[in-house]
Amino acid sequence: MDEQKETLRVGSAVRRRRRQLELTLAVVAERSGLSVPFLSQVENERARPSRRSLQRVADALLTTDVELLAAADPACTVDLVRADQSEADGSPSVRDLVRGHHQLHAIEFTGDHDEGREFQHRNDELMYVVGGAVEVEAEGRAYRLGRGDSLYLTGGVRHRWRATVPDSQVLVVAVADHIEAMDDSRR
Repeated sequence: MDEQKETLRVGSAVRRRRRQLELTLAVVAERSGLSVPFLSQVENERARPSRRSLQRVADALLTTDVELLAAADPACTVDLVRADQSEADGSPSVRDLVRGHHQLHAIEFTGDHDEGREFQHRNDELMYVVGGAVEVEAEGRAYRLGRGDSLYLTGGVRHRWRATVPDSQVLVVAVADHIEAMDDSRR
């Protein structure tokens, strides 16, 4: 398969930045000199801004066109991530299962990791034990998970985990922290 340059969907980056700044489309339109309908089309990937228009949008969002392009999502909707071809050497490893800057974030942990490290994510998370066994501490309780078990944690839950069997494999799937998925009433 030939590697080809991906087309970037900058609209998603524009929307994320606008929402991060808590701005309306009308405010961005006023600051940039572009129309609200055009900005809406950009955010919904129905229009591609020229480089000059993108610079104007970036200025209105207190960033640069380069930063918006760096935060853009690839236009392709299918991305195959193959298993590591190297032999396992028994040491802990972490592998991203989703590349890039997306709404979904997935990581595979093999072996153990810093069991003293506590996690707290803004958005929801799912832990699935592919093989072995782990113990998770969350909300003052300990949960023992074996192969095939999963544990769902809502955003804001402090937790830590450790492998209780060598070479355990844990799949962690989460809504990315750059997405506002947490219910406002829980803040």
